[in-house]
Amino acid sequence: MDPIDLSSDIGLVAMTLLTLNLLLGLLLSTKYNPVRRWPHRRVNTVLIHNWTGYVALGVATAHPALILLSRTAHFRVLDLLYPIHAPKQPTINTLGALALYAIAFVVLTSYFRARLGRRRWKLLHFTAYAAALLLFVHALLTDPKLKDAPLDPLDAEKVYVEFCMCAVAVGIGLRLRWQRRQGPPRVHRPKAPRPAAARR
Repeated sequence: MDPIDLSSDIGLVAMTLLTLNLLLGLLLSTKYNPVRRWPHRRVNTVLIHNWTGYVALGVATAHPALILLSRTAHFRVLDLLYPIHAPKQPTINTLGALALYAIAFVVLTSYFRARLGRRRWKLLHFTAYAAALLLFVHALLTDPKLKDAPLDPLDAEKVYVEFCMCAVAVGIGLRLRWQRRQGPPRVHRPKAPRPAAARR
């Protein structure tokens, strides 16, 4: 198989993993309990969420690296790391590189979640949405053959990208709807000290 075709297929695998990872993350944020609800058994959803993120980062890194094996693409390592001057589709590939860096940032900060603290980590974790946006735009606009062909929104690969985009958009919409249905957050007020007479 041609390295460019293999890179394209690997890119779709990475996008699939990241879509699943995002949807699972949205589900986790609603405190979904798989014992009380479907599938009615103990499932370590946090572990699955973490590992889909790790594997997705590895696969997403392999996606551009395979282009180096192509004899026709003429990409250098620098063109992958900083593709603004890449020989093919520099702007679109720059979006892809930014998506990869954002994914790496999300995975790395999640690994150090305990040291960062929950509040700071949660703010940093919102980078995942920016990564998804960059990834979907890159996947939609890029020509998988690197021949600058115009966008065909009905191409099978592009339809799959559009499906993943819609799935994430629906997931975000359902998550926001769930948030609106929740009551206002509880305010924890410190207990007032008891009067001196009551202490006796």
